[in-house]
Amino acid sequence: MPDFQTIIYDKKDGKGYITLNRPQALNTYNLQMRDELYQVLSAIKDDPEVMIVILAGAGRAFCAGADLTEFLTAPSRVTARQVRWERDVWGLFLALPQPLIAALHGYVLGSGIEIALCCDLRIASEDARFGLPEPSLGIIPAAGGTQLLPRTVGRAKSLEKLLTSDWTDAQEAYNSGLVNQVVPKDNLLPYVEQVAGKIMSRAPIAIRYAKQAVRRGLDMSLEEGLALERRLRGLVLLSDDAREGITARLDNRAPRF
Repeated sequence: MPDFQTIIYDKKDGKGYITLNRPQALNTYNLQMRDELYQVLSAIKDDPEVMIVILAGAGRAFCAGADLTEFLTAPSRVTARQVRWERDVWGLFLALPQPLIAALHGYVLGSGIEIALCCDLRIASEDARFGLPEPSLGIIPAAGGTQLLPRTVGRAKSLEKLLTSDWTDAQEAYNSGLVNQVVPKDNLLPYVEQVAGKIMSRAPIAIRYAKQAVRRGLDMSLEEGLALERRLRGLVLLSDDAREGITARLDNRAPRF
């Protein structure tokens, strides 16, 4: 994998680590970061060695939103649509088969919230601050914020944040369901790695299918979602992991995973 300018990627012990790395700009999301995230996520998606992904930010922020200096010089709408189609980073985030954990600290604004919402679990440090400032700038979130936020915290809370552009601290984010846990800043990455280790100790095929069932099922009716669950259950039961896990339970012993 080549050297990147706006992100850092490392792989260790089955974990893929992506770090947004524009600390001088509070990790604001720009075109180069989009291209580099697209490249690394595409590689991770097909990498059998990566069982789980941890996404974090360097410096004082996770991501403080989009780089407005580039936004103000954006290409034409036709060109922009074509680029989004060819490099759908948000679609890649959501299609990743591996569980994805966001380690959030400092500013988590605009595109930063949208990136975090594409992750399966969100763990925040006590200093994290969340906000969707787009309406105060005369625009609206355009990378899933108006769709992913209501699916996470509900309609009323989403509209409150979108219409007022008020910021949210870590505890309020936890209370609303935006993040799964809040931990001391110094313990953020160790705690995230602990959670990642627990997930990795489970049967990997079951973990991937469970994620798929939830992700896809949210866009279906209950009847369709239950049918999807039955299909995926059938596939899981055909796996060696399921056979070993069930046999181990019957023998009253621990499975290998």
